[in-house]
Amino acid sequence: MVTIAQLTFIPLYTEHPKEKVQNLIEHIAQYDVEMDINYLSTTVKGSSEEIFKLIKEIYDTLSLEKEAFRFHVELLSPVEE
Repeated sequence: MVTIAQLTFIPLYTEHPKEKVQNLIEHIAQYDVEMDINYLSTTVKGSSEEIFKLIKEIYDTLSLEKEAFRFHVELLSPVEE
């Protein structure tokens, strides 16, 4: 089964939001997932285990930075490969 997640990261109260979004995209590229980068969100596609690992690690990493953010995750129902 393949899981598809749409991720939207919104850094708050920063003068360089594009830089922070780009850093997150580079972080996501390290995972074993397909990525589709759009203007307002990034869609990732991969195994359920990898997608949920990715989401947790992104959230944990963002939380460590002690900066305000919004991180929206939208999950689609799993599909056959």
